[in-house]
Amino acid sequence: MPVTPRRNMLFAVLLTSLPLLLPVLGSDVRGAVPASTAVSAAGPTPCEPVAPEAEKAAIFKVITAMEAAWNRGDFRGYMQGFKNPDVIFVSGGRFQDGWQGTLDHYIRDYGTSAETRGTLRFYDIRIEILGPDAAQLISRYQLVKQQHPQYGINTRLMRKVNGEWVIALNHVSSSETPPVDTLKDKR
Repeated sequence: MPVTPRRNMLFAVLLTSLPLLLPVLGSDVRGAVPASTAVSAAGPTPCEPVAPEAEKAAIFKVITAMEAAWNRGDFRGYMQGFKNPDVIFVSGGRFQDGWQGTLDHYIRDYGTSAETRGTLRFYDIRIEILGPDAAQLISRYQLVKQQHPQYGINTRLMRKVNGEWVIALNHVSSSETPPVDTLKDKR
């Protein structure tokens, strides 16, 4: 783990534990913590309330816009759903190189024609709001094309940045074999 996230985690643990340590450390430490960063003895302040259904609808709108952009061959439009420039994208056991690296990958590997791009469909979309600026999205997808169709699952950490939901972390697990449940007749 890089030093900065570790340092941030330790700082958060320290701030959370400080009210419990104050009686032990004595009064000399109380003035060392600015009031704006002190945590009350009752615990951390709760996150601001969110309207989960409205947030889920906003996230769903991002995902459907991405699907539509892909299907019309607009890879830049598709990439609007990802955090720019520092999305973390994991696919095929490898990290892509941020937003630009992911866009370059799509253009290089899928962008020569509608046949190589295929038709993308996200379904069985499950969204869980984790806080006012964070959500988890898990969905299945199909990328139907003549050669090398793909079927799989996306696991995504969504973040609300400047009032807009974007994918901050995307993990793809894919196969060229359709899952059993897509082979069943769903009438």
